[in-house]
Amino acid sequence: MADDPAQAPGRILVGKGDRYEHLLLALGNRHGLIAGATGTGKTVTLQLLAEGFSRAGTAVFAADVKGDLAGIAMPGESKPHFIKRAEDIGIAYAPDHFPVVFWDLFGQQGCPIRATISDMGPLLLASLLELNEIQEGVLNIAFKIADEAGLLLLDLKDLRAILQHLGENASALTKTYGNVAPATIGAIQRQLLVLENQGAAAFFGEPALDINDFLRIGPDGRGAVNLLCADKLMRSPRLYATFLLWMLSELFEQLPEVGDLDKPKLVFFFDEAHLLFNKAPKSLLTAVEQVVRLIRSKGVGVFFVTQNPLDVPDAVLGQLGNRVQHALRAFTPRDQKAVRAAADTFRQNPAFETAAVITQLGVGEALVSMLDAKGTPEIVARALIAPPSARVGPISIEERQALMRASGFSAKYKATIDRKSAFEDLQEDGNRLDRTAATPPDATSEQHAAGGFLGSLAGAIGGLFGSSPGGKRQRMSTGELIVRSAVQSAARSAGTQIAHAIVRGLLGGRSK
Repeated sequence: MADDPAQAPGRILVGKGDRYEHLLLALGNRHGLIAGATGTGKTVTLQLLAEGFSRAGTAVFAADVKGDLAGIAMPGESKPHFIKRAEDIGIAYAPDHFPVVFWDLFGQQGCPIRATISDMGPLLLASLLELNEIQEGVLNIAFKIADEAGLLLLDLKDLRAILQHLGENASALTKTYGNVAPATIGAIQRQLLVLENQGAAAFFGEPALDINDFLRIGPDGRGAVNLLCADKLMRSPRLYATFLLWMLSELFEQLPEVGDLDKPKLVFFFDEAHLLFNKAPKSLLTAVEQVVRLIRSKGVGVFFVTQNPLDVPDAVLGQLGNRVQHALRAFTPRDQKAVRAAADTFRQNPAFETAAVITQLGVGEALVSMLDAKGTPEIVARALIAPPSARVGPISIEERQALMRASGFSAKYKATIDRKSAFEDLQEDGNRLDRTAATPPDATSEQHAAGGFLGSLAGAIGGLFGSSPGGKRQRMSTGELIVRSAVQSAARSAGTQIAHAIVRGLLGGRSK
């Protein structure tokens, strides 16, 4: 029906208080926050929004931390409390299901996801390995030397090989790249061993994930709901956070600029978002802030899901326009601070005291503030969240396996490819790094490849410019693209034509 609030064109029904609360699809790329204590309904809200985006033809990516989201692939069950909630809201409860693709870093409960070491880049790897500044510097040297020697870094054995040869050739390389202590190399190798013991070795390698596989739209016009099976992955929280940040950087790097669309191309739900920011170095936090700020122009919306709004840094929190706040408990001083902070981020409603209501909300209730058509946050409203249409909860092993077979991606990603790379090259030619150290790169040619004066300017603010071995262009990292975007903007305003600046910047990149 045209007047059905659950089927209103261009919007997703979130819930109802004094009026119906909708999320405008055209502003889905302005990001969002779903917050609240455990058991207050965050996952149900996440599923509701995922269903709405899929129904509108937007692809979705979400981490299924506890297996509860898998039910979105199955028709909903007419549970009495959902029927009652629908009646209270004034809508009809209609069971539905959505196209789901399961993914799993370990390849057990979904299609395997892989990335190469070069894809990940030195900054993300350093964060994943919890390296200190000195160790991170040596890791950057290893990447730099691999580029200059034409060595492909695809899996962990490649990284081990380049580190081993870096240690063996340290005296020859020190003059060009700085001091490389054997103890530092040993510390990095030990951290790699810890990573392998956590099962992460299966993540690094080929075939690497094609990010376009996340953007699939079904024959019925619904967007695919890509679920990362993360129950096992959550045992390695640093790997989980690093992987999702890598995902964001890949989306930023590969998707074209599209500006503001009538609906996002992809919406990315980052559950347990606090894991991304816990103990993250400043450089990584800066990268996250920049990616979140700029990725909206790629047609991507990012929703952070977490217990406490204080888990998200202010620089990121300020960019999250669409907000659903479930109940918070104020048992400790930090809890009380969180309640006040959450209340202060809303546009206040004169009808109630926001901070008091946050602690009084029942399960399935939330404070809702979405962006209006002008992009301005609406006055916060207390609302009953609409029930999802699909099943809420896990699915059986048999149901999951049937869905995996139907997805069509298992054959594409199942078999591992192990092509010739740094490990094999260094076994064949152990003197390769000696020759690289003896012929340092020409700074003049590097500056030319980087785009002349503006390339030098971008280099001065934090880039390392250069071409990949053989004169081929390198694939740009997220940080590189951020710098390039700013430089190109300045160049356009001056009417200047510039070359693309090639840097290995904030989040690393891979050579083509």
